[in-house]
Amino acid sequence: MKKLDKFTEALANLNSEREVEQFCSELFSPKELSDFSLRWQLLKELHRGDPQRAIAERHGISLCKITRGSKILKSKDSIILKMLNKGSKI
Repeated sequence: MKKLDKFTEALANLNSEREVEQFCSELFSPKELSDFSLRWQLLKELHRGDPQRAIAERHGISLCKITRGSKILKSKDSIILKMLNKGSKI
């Protein structure tokens, strides 16, 4: 995954939240950013313990989209789980 390595290297070289925001807004379309934001919101709601069906209804999405997030949070090695456990304000 050399291409992903270069992308993650670029992200790691950013110095602030503002730079990450600008980088993402320049690289991704508004729809892609909206999709990423929704995925992050779903993960936070799952971590908080909200039922999957309630999340699906709240956001008007299928349970399939939520299942991926649920699987991520079940992995003890998940960096996302570690971030959420630290109380990430994001």
